Amino acid sequence: MSKLIGFISLGCAKNRVNTEQMMFLLREAGYIVCGDTQGVDAVVLNTCGFVNSAKSEAIDTILELAELKKNGDFSKLIVAGCFPERYKDDILSEMQEIDAAVGTGSFDDIVSVVETLFNRGSGLSYFGDISAPVSETGRILSSSPVWAYLKIAEGCNNLCSYCCIPQIRGHYRSRKMENILDEAKKLVSGGTQELIIVAQDTTMYGLDLYGEVKLATLLKELGAIENLRWIRLHYLYPSDIDDELIDEIAKNDKIVKYLDIPFQHISDVVLTKMNRRGTGDEYSGLIKKLRQCIDNLVLRTSVITGLPGEGDKEFNELYKFLKETKIERIGVFPYSPEDGTPAAQMERPDEDTAIQRSEIIYTLGSEIMENFNKSRIGETFTVLTEGFNDDNVVMARSFAETPDVDGYITVVGPNVPINAFIDVRIVGMENGELMAEPA
Repeated sequence: MSKLIGFISLGCAKNRVNTEQMMFLLREAGYIVCGDTQGVDAVVLNTCGFVNSAKSEAIDTILELAELKKNGDFSKLIVAGCFPERYKDDILSEMQEIDAAVGTGSFDDIVSVVETLFNRGSGLSYFGDISAPVSETGRILSSSPVWAYLKIAEGCNNLCSYCCIPQIRGHYRSRKMENILDEAKKLVSGGTQELIIVAQDTTMYGLDLYGEVKLATLLKELGAIENLRWIRLHYLYPSDIDDELIDEIAKNDKIVKYLDIPFQHISDVVLTKMNRRGTGDEYSGLIKKLRQCIDNLVLRTSVITGLPGEGDKEFNELYKFLKETKIERIGVFPYSPEDGTPAAQMERPDEDTAIQRSEIIYTLGSEIMENFNKSRIGETFTVLTEGFNDDNVVMARSFAETPDVDGYITVVGPNVPINAFIDVRIVGMENGELMAEPA
């Protein structure tokens, strides 16, 4: 009888793709895979290890799974991804509940990991080359029947002073364009209608392979795929958004006018200490240019408070920037120093100040988002319906909402189809979420 392997995926969309690839490899090897922890023979936990909150989530989940394992719910616990990669020298000795640790360079070894575990016992570690070419392994989609992440590159070369991603995920490696397009066509032929483009830095796509950035070219090719409705862009590095890319976004009807651009900060003092390219004036100019060139643009960004170099003056610059630009969706995080990064050795505001400032930005972001939502009442939009909420009301997303991050529009009406594009009219707002009815 085939063994049953349960999967849990923590962290970002890029990590989710690796989870789906491991599921595919095990299924191809004859195992049964699922998203549960009960009644399985082993559990694979794919982790994040980027910031303190992610590390805490990984540790808490490992300990919870260890209790289930102790109670006999399953016999083997495999921990994969960024957390074991970051702490590969200590993880097995410090957390003896783990039977096998798999780093970010060894996702493709998952079949060997499982087979060895059940044949020889525990205490296994697999840590391959984190800068090897990007795996072209197949996937078992775990997101939705109608949308999927499309990873176009792995790793990062930006070397931001506060970030440990290059040490965890290796240097930047683009996938060959023909491989990306082949995967995209297979996804669309299988029913996917929205592709969400992800990488640690999507704007650098192609530079390592072709000697020049090729994101605009890739988007043009993706736009030619029949039956693909939406292309959504995440993680654009602000200083690398050029005129060619802006023009392609503006004229390509399949690219939704929603851009995720992590500015992180706006103060030149802080940006310099972060080792980020670009200046505050350049970032402000970019937003002005994007809004001029792309109609009805919605922006998402992430910012960090309490970074080295951030005094009251620098924080006020950030607050003013966000208030004036009215970026519709703001994710804010208090800075947490990460072991092994240059910023961890720099003088910075205390933790309480970082948290307090993040709460101020969160409040501002909530006000901006509420005003944006109110401005949409009475308008008609195309939405993608995805399922039902706890009140059995249909949940949907328009171009202005990305999955798992921005919330949903509730659609009230008879016989609303699921996993389908429909037109709705926004009729109101309740508890911060928009309400709509079929148009």
